Amino acid sequence: METTIKNIESLQRFLDRSPVSFYAVATVARTLDEAGFTRLYESDGWDLKPSGRYYVIKNDSAIFAFIVGNGNPYDGFKIISAHSDSPGFRIKPHASMLGEGGVVKLNTEVYGGPILYTWFDRPLSIAGRVMLRGTDPLHPVTRLVNADRPLLTIPHLAIHYNRSVNDGNPLSRQKDMLPVLGVVNNQLEADNLVFKALDVDPAEVIGFELGLYDTTPACRVGVDGEFITSGRLDDLSMVHASLTALLAGVDNDRAQTRVMAIFDNEETGSGTKQGAASPVLAHIMRRVTDALGGGEEDYLRALASTFMISADNAHGLHPNYVEKQDPTNHPVLGGGPVIKMNANCKYMTDGDSATVFATVCKDAGVPYQYFVNHSDVAGGSTLGNILTSQIDIRGVDMGAAMWAMHSVRETASVADHTYIIDAFNAFYNL
Repeated sequence: METTIKNIESLQRFLDRSPVSFYAVATVARTLDEAGFTRLYESDGWDLKPSGRYYVIKNDSAIFAFIVGNGNPYDGFKIISAHSDSPGFRIKPHASMLGEGGVVKLNTEVYGGPILYTWFDRPLSIAGRVMLRGTDPLHPVTRLVNADRPLLTIPHLAIHYNRSVNDGNPLSRQKDMLPVLGVVNNQLEADNLVFKALDVDPAEVIGFELGLYDTTPACRVGVDGEFITSGRLDDLSMVHASLTALLAGVDNDRAQTRVMAIFDNEETGSGTKQGAASPVLAHIMRRVTDALGGGEEDYLRALASTFMISADNAHGLHPNYVEKQDPTNHPVLGGGPVIKMNANCKYMTDGDSATVFATVCKDAGVPYQYFVNHSDVAGGSTLGNILTSQIDIRGVDMGAAMWAMHSVRETASVADHTYIIDAFNAFYNL
């Protein structure tokens, strides 16, 4: 129980420090620095050593950490992948909209597939990155920014003006979902309001990528605190679990290279240079093989000996909607990690890889369960099968069972988080 409390308190801190993908990656990088990892840059030559600890950041929003194996270059990799992004809202250029009474709204764009109405009437803030002019036009100066206080709200229309709101309420993303930032006297003040809140000189800003987030901290709920509720549990809980497991075995030498791959833009299809559909992980694995003295033949042999856990959360059995789940494969919160399967190959899991992960769980003393879609309900896909279009490897899709996936606040089990850390730790240290 003490370990579970320690793990969940660490997760809560991580979630609160990671309001957007840029901050999630910065938080992971800071933790890796403290653990003795060395940052590498793709544009530099790499001098990797067996058992060396390294990481690479891609576009400030994806991060890849690895502990080089001390075996042969063809011994392969043990990979856990997850993603840093979550559905929400991004601020458009020229976002300030001055209305009646000097009220300033922000013009925003929906990112991914959030449950829109969960964002109403909450204390929201802004975080992300701004780009400033540098000495080289091809390499602007990047600065992470976070207002770090309640700053905005998206006010709902009163029921008196929409008596049928509880009977179904179609929402316009362009009209209904615009957040209110403040009250000003003129358009010039309105235009500068975002950067003033972020303590940035608007004259210096050339570009930006800014998102909204709920400022309510992560917390435990339930009579015994058995649940955790927070924004961005999908998928930052899996980022935290994989990082915790990687660091737990950092001093254990292994023949295979252990990799933690945290991609961005999973919620929009992964089709970016920092997404799972890019060759970024394949390039890193090739460079590791080269550093160990291997060539193309060794790299291909290494892939054949590689296994990946694609860690992205799963739909837990909802107490109010049990009919939505498959009648015999409905994972529950607290029942252990969920192996995700789909006959139409939406996940990379097959019978072979499901057996591998189930065996890892059994050997670690961790319960496990399965998720299969109700046959009348279409399901989504995740990182696993996207990555296999770039890298020919075995692997399993899994995650923690949760409620309200893509809500501004999601709910998962406290016990499951420790179960998953234990399973990941066992996998890395096979």
